[in-house]
Formats: sequence, structure tokens, C-alpha cells
Amino acid sequence: MIKRPDTKAQRAKRHKRVRSKVSGTPERPRLCVFRSENHIYAQIIDDVNGVTLAAAGSVEKGFEGNGGNKEAARKVGQTIAERAKAKGIEAVVFDRGGYVYHGRVQELAEGAREGGLDF
Repeated sequence: MIKRPDTKAQRAKRHKRVRSKVSGTPERPRLCVFRSENHIYAQIIDDVNGVTLAAAGSVEKGFEGNGGNKEAARKVGQTIAERAKAKGIEAVVFDRGGYVYHGRVQELAEGAREGGLDF
């Protein structure tokens, strides 16, 4: 019998390893990315107080287009940057969530940088 690797468990392991090094503070919160097959989500989190400061995703009502491609990821990045700016957040630390910094994750990061976030 062929055993397939448990990709979700592998990602959780990588995310745990990333999270041991990356933590959000009130001055510099964490920009966390979650990528599903059809959508992409981003949150800005203050880990000290355990609070989500801003969030954006491709499942929101006003979002146009397909949520599972690079253009959508860039739009989500720009949206999260706008919402962060509205809350007075200029700088964040980037948490790639155990995903490779490539494709949709990279596009989200570049969109957030275009929107004015510093990381």
C-alpha cells in the first residue's frame, strides 16, 4: 500500500518552526497568511495581547474575481495594507504560515508592500 504524506501536518510543523522565531508586538504586529485551495486570507495580529487588529480575505462580499490566483492575492495584500494604515500600523513582521515564499504568498506580500506596509 502506498502511503501519501500528510501535507497539512507537514505545513503545521513548518508553521510551528516559523512561529518560534516570529512574534507580533503592539509596535510591530505579525502579518499572518493562510492559503487555501480557492482563497487566500491575511490577518494582522498582536501576539502579546492576543488580538487580531485587521483582516482581509478573498471571500469578502465586495471582492471581485477568482480568489485562488495571484491577482487576487495581490488585491488582498493591498486591502490588508489599507486597513492597517487606517489603524495606524506602519510596520509588521511577515509570517508566511509554513508556505513557501512563492506564488500567491509572495504576491500578497508584494501587494502589502505596495500598499505601504514595511517589512
